[in-house]
Amino acid sequence: MQRDESDDPRSDAQLIEQVNAGDAEAFECLYRRYRRWVLAVAHRFCRDREDALDVMQEAFLYLLRQFPGFELRAKLTTYLYPVVRNLATDRARRRQRWLASQQRLRERGGAGGGGGGGQQPSPPPPREDDDLHRLLACLPQTHREVVLLRFVDDLPLAEIAQAMGLPVGTVKSRLHHALRMLRQDPRVREFFD
Repeated sequence: MQRDESDDPRSDAQLIEQVNAGDAEAFECLYRRYRRWVLAVAHRFCRDREDALDVMQEAFLYLLRQFPGFELRAKLTTYLYPVVRNLATDRARRRQRWLASQQRLRERGGAGGGGGGGQQPSPPPPREDDDLHRLLACLPQTHREVVLLRFVDDLPLAEIAQAMGLPVGTVKSRLHHALRMLRQDPRVREFFD
């Protein structure tokens, strides 16, 4: 995983120790170091940049609330991944419910929003136009997560297992099956031909 704009030489463990001691600048350094990664993971689940930005803020607020007293027992990405996944999945569900309710209102001829005059424009649908997302669309979500964590985020299998709360054997199995499914999918072969 590439580090973000933070060129601070302190390790994550050192920064966390300093945040626990009340150093706000150390937390800001952690934020700068991991914000792009958190945003990318959030976007994988939300498929909407604005929602992903909101999830990024919520994830760092969640992390901040763990201080003082936070102990780093793995890499920070391993700790943050399930937090971001859960927040982003919840936000995506809420967006889908909102879109469905807006659709029902349109079908009934309703105004689509309370007070302020006309109908509120609905947000654009989630984007599916990036090549990687289209290629991985043939995979179940659980397999897609493992592939992205392994090959996009470059996490070792043990860290993926810890982040997803799974045994390493399950992660290996999902990765194996995902790669087999990708090799067999004609759309994937066409993409690389």
